[in-house]
Amino acid sequence: MSNPTQPVASKPPQEKGGILVGLGSFFTAIAQKFLPDALVFAIFLSVIVFLGGLIFTDSSFIDMIIYWGDGIWNLLAFAMQVSLTLVLSHILANTRPVARFLDRAASIPKNPVSAVMLACVVTMICSLLSWGFGLIMGAIYARAVARKVDGIDYPMLVAGSYCGFLVWHGGLSGTIPLTLATPGSWTEPIINGLIPVTETMLSPLNIFLIIFYLITLPFIVKMMVPPKSKARVVDPELLVESDIVITPPENPTPAQKWEHSRIPSTLLGLVFLIYLIFYFARNGIMGLNLNIVNLGFFALGLLLVSSPIEYVRRTAVAATNAGNLLIQFPLYAGIMGMMTSSGLGAMISQFFISIANADNLPNVLHISSSILNMFIPSGGGKFAVEAPIYLPAAISLGANIPKVAVACAWGDALTNLIQPFWALPLLAIAKLGIRDIMGYCAVATIYGFITIQLILWIF
Repeated sequence: MSNPTQPVASKPPQEKGGILVGLGSFFTAIAQKFLPDALVFAIFLSVIVFLGGLIFTDSSFIDMIIYWGDGIWNLLAFAMQVSLTLVLSHILANTRPVARFLDRAASIPKNPVSAVMLACVVTMICSLLSWGFGLIMGAIYARAVARKVDGIDYPMLVAGSYCGFLVWHGGLSGTIPLTLATPGSWTEPIINGLIPVTETMLSPLNIFLIIFYLITLPFIVKMMVPPKSKARVVDPELLVESDIVITPPENPTPAQKWEHSRIPSTLLGLVFLIYLIFYFARNGIMGLNLNIVNLGFFALGLLLVSSPIEYVRRTAVAATNAGNLLIQFPLYAGIMGMMTSSGLGAMISQFFISIANADNLPNVLHISSSILNMFIPSGGGKFAVEAPIYLPAAISLGANIPKVAVACAWGDALTNLIQPFWALPLLAIAKLGIRDIMGYCAVATIYGFITIQLILWIF
């Protein structure tokens, strides 16, 4: 269990059950055989985009290499943000007060079915506040539940939690709605103004989608839970983080006294907390972003540890989970560079727009956004590729631009469920491999695609 790249259980359940249990088992079996590690998956995507640029654009072999190399470091700031989210939340979750709270909260579900449903709901609610908060807290809660509920299929529990990530782009950290509403945004001259969040994030369509999945998605994951006799159960002891014991020296030096004193860490935590209070007083809840989430995790962690030295040692433990995540960012930044500079991403968007009209444009762009997200799994990065094409097209067709924006946002969120990149923070905490959860996530993706398309058509 110490290596997050190694799955704790790999044999999929074989017992026949309901149709979704069967589908989950079917896709899990396929994933176990054919889905490579997330790093290899990223390499395969790089090759596909490289070849696509050569075949479908005027880019030469050298051009594609240059596009890849020029783009490879473009996600460094984002990589640091996400890595800090993982490390800081891991530290916070393992402080003694939070660990005790999670232990009590994990006692709420009494059986595997209710455990999976509740894990999904927890991720959805947290994801509506912030995508990073949802990913991390959902994974931490799933681990806590697995230590409490007997006979639970652990990969299914983690998959059920991750499925709740579907709603993130409809929430407060939704990149597309926030970009369209921000004064000075690069989209402002394209659409000759701004689109307030009341027309996107707070629109009847978006609110309906959120409520619909809050109600129905837990039941979808419930129907994929295998019977106890076929559950892949993990030893709860393997999910317990070894607590860090801090023993002050018998004759401490002045430096050691400060290291083991609560005063420095508490003071720094209070300063961060005061800043956050004034920040939200100025910006409101709409000012919530990944940096603010990270600062909140940092502040609470500092306030809940017994000393600076405890925080330092918990940091060393938490940082071991970030390695597999960090190495992915340059590859996806390179893919984004190739997609953007070669024009391949724009070509995909233009193809879908060419078959659309004012009425079906939201449905068509939802599909386009879902496909592009597999290659550019960054809401902001993908939006920068597709929006300069579809926003003018939406204006010329007379389409409802806020509805188009919501459709693209949910398309971006949908294929995150089958894109290994975004599962990495969750898997690092859960200590599973991507093959363990991907089959179940594929079923949720199919459900999400069908229902979002129907809802967009109805609205």
